[in-house]
Amino acid sequence: MCMMLSKKWPVLFILFPLLQYCSSVATTEKPSFIKVNGTQFEYNNRPYYFTGTNFWYGINLASKGEGGNRTRLLIELNNLRSMGITNLRILALSEDSYIQKTLKPAIQKEPNIFNEELLDGLDFLLYEMQRRNMYAVIYLNNYWEWSGGMAVYNKWFPKEKVIDPYSMEDGWKAFMDYSASFYRNEKANEYFKEVIKKIVTRKNKYTEKFYFDDPTIMAWELANEPRAGSLDNGKSNLDNFYKWIDETAEYIHSIDPNHLVTTGSEGTVGSLLDEAVFLKAHGSKNIDYLTFHLWAKNWNWFDANKIEETYSGAEKNAIDYFNDHMKLARQLSKPITLEEFGLPRDFEYCWPGSSTSARDKYYSKIYSVVYDSASAGAPIAGSNFWAWSGYGRGINEDDFWKEDNPFTGDPPHEPQGINSIYDTDFSTIAIIKEFTEKMNKLSISKTIVKNKTVEK
Repeated sequence: MCMMLSKKWPVLFILFPLLQYCSSVATTEKPSFIKVNGTQFEYNNRPYYFTGTNFWYGINLASKGEGGNRTRLLIELNNLRSMGITNLRILALSEDSYIQKTLKPAIQKEPNIFNEELLDGLDFLLYEMQRRNMYAVIYLNNYWEWSGGMAVYNKWFPKEKVIDPYSMEDGWKAFMDYSASFYRNEKANEYFKEVIKKIVTRKNKYTEKFYFDDPTIMAWELANEPRAGSLDNGKSNLDNFYKWIDETAEYIHSIDPNHLVTTGSEGTVGSLLDEAVFLKAHGSKNIDYLTFHLWAKNWNWFDANKIEETYSGAEKNAIDYFNDHMKLARQLSKPITLEEFGLPRDFEYCWPGSSTSARDKYYSKIYSVVYDSASAGAPIAGSNFWAWSGYGRGINEDDFWKEDNPFTGDPPHEPQGINSIYDTDFSTIAIIKEFTEKMNKLSISKTIVKNKTVEK
C-alpha cells in the first residue's frame, strides 16, 4: 500500500539558479544529428553513450494551461542536468480516453481537435532541453491505456464495441487484443499518419525550427510498448504487426530524413516471448535501433514485500534478459537501448524518505552491467530509468492520480511514487550521478574510425 503525503514547495525551489546551464549551450557550431554507425550511436564523429530518464509528463508540465507548471519544469530539467542526465524519453501525443485512470488533459480531445497549450508545451520543453544540451526520444502512441493510445483510435474510427480493461466483463486480455487490432484498422492509421505529420513537421514557436530540423530530437518512437496482442491471440496478428511497424517507420522517414526511428518495444516479453518475433519486428530497414525494457516486479520476478526471498532471482533474471538482448542486437547489427527499468520502493511505500535499499542495489547492478558492456564494445548505447518525479508527490489516500494533481514519474494508473525517483532520494541520485559520469567519459574516451569504435 502507498500512503500519499502532500508536499509544499520548499524555499530551494524558488532560489534554484534557473539559468545555471544556459551559458553552456551558446555555440556557433553547425548542429548535427545523432546517427547510427554500426552497433553504436554517433554524434559529431564520436560515439554517443547516454544516461537518461523517462519524463513522459514533460509536455504536460510545460503547458501554460491546465496541469502546467513551467517553474517546476525548469527546476526538474536543471536537477536532471546537474546529475549528468542528457536524454529524456517523452510522450508527444495523448488521446482523451473513455477508460478510468488515464491522462488528463490529453493532446487530442477528438480527431482533429488538439490542445494547443499542450503542443506549445512540447515546443517549450524542446527549447529548454536544447538550452541544456539534452536530447529527446519521443513516442507517438501507446499500446497501453493510460494515455489514450491505440484503443482510443479504434474508438474514434469505430469498432462495434470498445473494450475496458478495468471492467469485469472485458478484462486485460480482451483489451490487449482490442488495442492490437489498431494495426489492421486502416481508417485509424490513415488518421494516425496525419497526426504524425502534424507533429513531425511542426514549427517550434520558441526555436523557430521545424521539428524535422531540430537536433534536440534524437528519435521518433512508434509507440510505448507495442505488442502484437495477448499471448493467446497475438500470433494471428503478427503479419499486421510487422506491416504496421515497417510502414509507419517508413512514413516517418519519408517526412523526416534527419532523425532515427525505433519501435518502443519491451523486448521479447513484448514479443510473445519469442526472439524470432522481436528480431523480425526490428529487422525492418526502417527501424534504426532496438529497444528493450526491464520490469522485475511487473514480470513477477520481484516482490517488494519479500525482498530477501526474491531479490537475487530478480537480479539474475534481469542480467540474463539484458545479455539475451545484446545477442539479438548483434544478430541485427544495430544499437540497442534499455529505455525503461525500475523497481518499487521497499514494501511498495510511496512517501518521501521511505527506504529504497532494494532499488539502490538494483540500480547499481543494472548500471554496472550497462557500463561494463558498453566499455567492452557491446551494442548497448544508453539507458533511461523509470522514472523521474523530482518535486512531484502523490496527494491522495487511495494512491492514484486525479486530474489537477501534481505529476509524478508514475502514470495515472499506477500508485503515485511507487517507481518514482524523488529529489530527496539522495542515495539513488548518487548512484545515478556516478554512472552518468562514467558513461559521459566513455563517449569522450572513444572515437569512430572506419565504422569501428576504438579507444582514443
